[in-house]
Amino acid sequence: MASMRRQKSRPGKAAKPRGRGRSKEARAPDGAEQTRLFGLHTAEAALANPRRTIVRAFATENAAHRLRPLLAKRGLVPERASPKELDRMLGADAVHQGIVLDVEPLPPLALDQVETGGLLLVLDQVTDPQNVGAALRSAAAFGASGLILTERHSPPLTGALAKAASGALDIVPVILVKNLAQTLAELGGRGFLRVGLAEDAEMALEKVTLTRPLALVLGAEGKGLRRLTRERCDLICRISTQSALASLNVSNAAAVALHWANRNAR
Repeated sequence: MASMRRQKSRPGKAAKPRGRGRSKEARAPDGAEQTRLFGLHTAEAALANPRRTIVRAFATENAAHRLRPLLAKRGLVPERASPKELDRMLGADAVHQGIVLDVEPLPPLALDQVETGGLLLVLDQVTDPQNVGAALRSAAAFGASGLILTERHSPPLTGALAKAASGALDIVPVILVKNLAQTLAELGGRGFLRVGLAEDAEMALEKVTLTRPLALVLGAEGKGLRRLTRERCDLICRISTQSALASLNVSNAAAVALHWANRNAR
């Protein structure tokens, strides 16, 4: 695949993307895995993020026009592509909105590199990229300072998750940890109130006093919070519902909890 050019290209000579069939992660020259991002909000956030390395871009004329200021700041000229060509690169189900970026993965962050004085969202082995992406989007919307995921049993931070996050992957810092129980213990040592959410909890989230710094901890659907995760939480709460359909999708539960915490945590 032709590499991104950083000088003006001759009119009518833009290279055609060579991707075919289902979307695959791009490969860097040294064999390191790259991430393929798509969608306007996702691309805007990636281009605006100084920590994100952009390797190449493919865009329709309209998308290139819309993103021109951000592309210009990066000194990048996208290779022109038709919507059908982008469909072939990603698969017909991908909503690319005319833009595809091949990027390097974001450099890893440690907990002490993130501003953790306010609100953190913690996901305990949530593996569905749509759920994690939606939770990340809510974290951005409600001012969370970071998202903590486990290194294992979490989805890769690639295209599907980034699209579901609608740009939040490049806005909210993501911290990958080896041992979640140890991380929660460290947060407790830093003065965090650690609130785990579970359907079977006796206390309702809206009935407890929330204080900052605060960590909201959610588990995977079905399994919920693991035993050691629950033991490292100061409180286990439920989200009150008023229907026989009491169970909330984990990303919806995260949005409700983040909204409540953003509004009421002192």
